[in-house]
Amino acid sequence: MPKMTVRQLTKVFGKQPQAALKLLEQGWTKEQIFKETGQSIGVNQISFSVAEGEIFVIMGLSGSGKSTLIRLCNRLIEPTTGSVQIDGEELIGMKPAHLREVRRRKLGMVFQNFALFPQRTVRENIEFGLEIQQVPHGLRQEKAREALALVGLSEWENAFPDQLSGGMRQRVGLARALANNPDILLMDEAFSALDPLIRKDMQDELLELQLTMKKTILFITHDLHEALRLGDRIALMKDGRFIQVGRPEEIMTDPADEFVKKFVEDADLSKVLVAKHVMKRAEAITPDKGARVALQLMMDNGVSSLYIVDKKRTLLGLVTAYDVSLAINTGESLETMMKKDIPSVGPDARLNSLFPLMADLHVPIAVVGEERRLLGVIVKGAVLGGLVGKVNPQQGAEVMPHGFRA
Repeated sequence: MPKMTVRQLTKVFGKQPQAALKLLEQGWTKEQIFKETGQSIGVNQISFSVAEGEIFVIMGLSGSGKSTLIRLCNRLIEPTTGSVQIDGEELIGMKPAHLREVRRRKLGMVFQNFALFPQRTVRENIEFGLEIQQVPHGLRQEKAREALALVGLSEWENAFPDQLSGGMRQRVGLARALANNPDILLMDEAFSALDPLIRKDMQDELLELQLTMKKTILFITHDLHEALRLGDRIALMKDGRFIQVGRPEEIMTDPADEFVKKFVEDADLSKVLVAKHVMKRAEAITPDKGARVALQLMMDNGVSSLYIVDKKRTLLGLVTAYDVSLAINTGESLETMMKKDIPSVGPDARLNSLFPLMADLHVPIAVVGEERRLLGVIVKGAVLGGLVGKVNPQQGAEVMPHGFRA
């Protein structure tokens, strides 16, 4: 069961929402409805679900409705129609006392503007939510210090917000949200007020924390590169609607329409695509087959090197055509002639991380999975093809996706 499920969530701002809803059902656009009724469509019949431990990024330009949407998800703004469920429990229509309890136990929110109390110390700011819940003083301090340690600010617990840098204040905001140990973090443009270097540090911090926290995160941003870096899935939003939802590589290589294509056209594919998207089938042989069989296999497939694997396809090494010819002439075995110290990467290695490795190599890069099982091979041409869009992440076939030119 998904951690959060949203169905047909809609928000109409104005005094006659029902009139706007009828026009929405007839297919009227946001602009047409506003012109006809004066009602503004903030969110338009949005449905999605988020799995436990997933970072789901909602991305869009200013005015697209993304901040309204995240506030509908915890009922800081009341929806006009629709459903929001957390662990199968419906929030819409929930009585105020019950809703407050769900927010305290399951939802934490991190804002763009830090929202810290200037008169409280760092630790006291973090304790605030626990204080509202009437958690005993000693336990509040303990949880606040644990949260401070998570974000690397233990030494600043007695400082005041105006003594901290912007990045440190945002860490305090994150620590405050974490202190309650919520299941779901709602992060609304949480890093957008930071300068680029600090912003990247905070992204790193969040990804590092997520390795251990495994929180379910709804992350709002207008920045494509931030969305690509953080999101397990991305929803691109326009005029209150989701235009496309998918994994980062799907958004990049198969944009749903002209709007998405324009949105992503300047993004760096090398930071999105990973090794498994560009790897080719790896020619391999077990060492018992011998040098003559290895040479014939090279000739049949037009390759100048061959991987040596065991019966379970565990990578043992690599031989070149020269190595095989030498083995034939000397009677040496493939195991004796093979090179054991060969470059390899995991299937999820980003393409940009391969550039330094490829620059110094004259042999392909092996892609290996668990227990060094050989999955494929990367050659320079495949990487270049991926960077100009000649790769389909779903099929692994060389195609030209929409919006990219070779």
